[in-house]
Amino acid sequence: MWDYTEKVLDLFYNPKNQGAIEDPNEAGVAVVFGEVGSIACGDALRLHLKIEVEADKILDARFQTFGCTSAIASSSALTEIIKGITLDQALNISNRDIAEYLGGLPEEKMHCSVMGQEALEAAIYNYRGIVIEHHEDDDGKLVCSCFGVSENRIRRVVIENNLTTVEQVTSYVKAGGGCSSCGAEIEDLISAIQQEKVVAAARVAAQIATAQEQNRPLTSVQKINLIQTVLDEVRPVLIADGGDVELYDLEGDIVKVVLKGACGSCESSTATLKNAIEVRLRERVLPNLIVEAVS
Repeated sequence: MWDYTEKVLDLFYNPKNQGAIEDPNEAGVAVVFGEVGSIACGDALRLHLKIEVEADKILDARFQTFGCTSAIASSSALTEIIKGITLDQALNISNRDIAEYLGGLPEEKMHCSVMGQEALEAAIYNYRGIVIEHHEDDDGKLVCSCFGVSENRIRRVVIENNLTTVEQVTSYVKAGGGCSSCGAEIEDLISAIQQEKVVAAARVAAQIATAQEQNRPLTSVQKINLIQTVLDEVRPVLIADGGDVELYDLEGDIVKVVLKGACGSCESSTATLKNAIEVRLRERVLPNLIVEAVS
């Protein structure tokens, strides 16, 4: 028996916002849905959104879920979280926000909160006409054939949730939970990500320490190297969403970048710049850096 919180059980036995949203055919209002998962894999979610076009705001949200207690509770929680907020704000909702709203989920059931986050993104991208790129190269190869989980998706969930074991990855995206033959590959991927973080952090720290020892500010070349190091950490998460980022120029403390793919055509690009990139650069390089996008 899973150790569920009272909130999880309440939203399972008394789910809020269950069902579909019929198109009201109202001026200035749009209805759209996003879906993830499959019944064959055990869980499936279709998230319906009613959007006020001019304000870019979610007026209503409903869900249709096939799955377990956690899947239904997570879907219901998501609809409660996003009603009344803008689409840009909704894109900043993470699977951790859903789990926290529920008072926590058993780690083995965290994939249900991830499913909610992905359905929300799918619905908003569908509304905005953004087609998520499917990478056929080595960076986007299929790792888990049992559940159809790619390397990019695993990278994203590992980085965003600081996962360190194959068991945790299985809990979040089910990869490795079938025949388990991909376990070694997932473990290698986790190790590679951890090593990338260690190397990147050491490189940043060494360059900053050198500048401090010499009692002088970072040179433009040092700044660019450090900024590129941090961008390389962010890129796997953006690539997993069909986007990418490239350093374009540095003018003083203004970092100019080019957003590509889904990131470039997404109206929430400002949130990507500020939350995913600028915050990290200020923490890791200099506290007064400002990130701007160029066409």
